Amino acid sequence: MPRAKSKPVAAKNGKKEKYNRPSWDEYFIEIQKIVATRATCDRGRSGCVIVKDRQILTTGYVGSPKGLPHCDDVGHFYKKTIHDDGTITNHCVRTIHAEQNAICQAAKLGIPLEGATIYVRMEPCSVCAKQIINCGITRVVCEKHYHAAQDTIDIFRQAGVALVVLTNEMETYDNM
Repeated sequence: MPRAKSKPVAAKNGKKEKYNRPSWDEYFIEIQKIVATRATCDRGRSGCVIVKDRQILTTGYVGSPKGLPHCDDVGHFYKKTIHDDGTITNHCVRTIHAEQNAICQAAKLGIPLEGATIYVRMEPCSVCAKQIINCGITRVVCEKHYHAAQDTIDIFRQAGVALVVLTNEMETYDNM
């Protein structure tokens, strides 16, 4: 992704250093990281920012439904998932994903998401991917890969949703 033109800035040693202004994707991914600090599940402190025309529409973070206990307070609620290759992983199902919370916030406030971009920590799960498609979001920008994202990749491709992953890192969890 091309960066904006850089301007010299003063350095500590008196010499001017080149300032690298973040791209829009880098900027919104950094905001997503701040939103994630509000998450209430220490296993997946994820955040989400939904943007249209370079304006933030809504944000969301991983957390329990309103009025229900949080993982950080009472612990995780794990369910095992058996994958096609036979591997078994644990998923905490006490919380709502950051994408879901941001989409719900938009619905609650009457904010249309048609043509928006969503910024998230990792590739969305397949359930979030379907919600992203149905609410009209057309571009997904992720900081990292998700170990179980193949279904997401496939349905985004079929639906014409652009998927951009900024790093080659894979998101991992304790007790996967």
